[in-house]
Amino acid sequence: MRSGPQHPCGKARILIADDHPLVRDGLVRLLADQKDLCCCGESSTVAETLGAVARFNPDLILLDLRLKSGDGLELIKSLVGQFPKVRILVLSQHNEHMFVERALRAGAMGYVLKDQAAEEVLEAMRTVIAGEIYLSSALTAGMLSKLVASPDARAADCLERLTDRELHVLQLLGSGLSTREIAAELNLSFKTVETHRENLKNKLRIRGASELVNYAISLFGSEPAGSRAR
Repeated sequence: MRSGPQHPCGKARILIADDHPLVRDGLVRLLADQKDLCCCGESSTVAETLGAVARFNPDLILLDLRLKSGDGLELIKSLVGQFPKVRILVLSQHNEHMFVERALRAGAMGYVLKDQAAEEVLEAMRTVIAGEIYLSSALTAGMLSKLVASPDARAADCLERLTDRELHVLQLLGSGLSTREIAAELNLSFKTVETHRENLKNKLRIRGASELVNYAISLFGSEPAGSRAR
């Protein structure tokens, strides 16, 4: 965790929470060119983010859902509970509506994708700082499509039955992590992760462990095994 450069008063203070240094550096440079925004600090883990919010008192947290040693959705809930005035904008690679919906439900005020142009990311930050919800047009269209889907179609989506933790475990399986690696990533016991895997198989109506992994890869395995899906 490191503090950002000092800026004149009047700028909105942004905390960048992302575990990739290159991503953070790019965002710091982007903010340095803005007249109304500045970076007040950076963090790469859940613990660092909580500490940085308390230390730097940001107006906005630009938050990746995947941080080291933790669950981004659970972190949003903790931040909202501990720092109710701070606003959270998720910056993620995942465009699935389930992540967007759960992030907003957890307390985030916006969701923007990492492949969007810098201008849209800046617009999203300014919108959320102003107290408004921000979703890109593509994400909004996806959410609206889900809302108008038939009840039978929504009920058939087994992923909706998963808890936030189960969804995170499924995501980690899809990114190539083993049960032991997931336990270390989430600071859980091996047995607890095994229980989550069994619950996933039951809820997704999947019989075997290999079938579960193949299904997770089909959803989240666009990156090479072992890399961090965002």
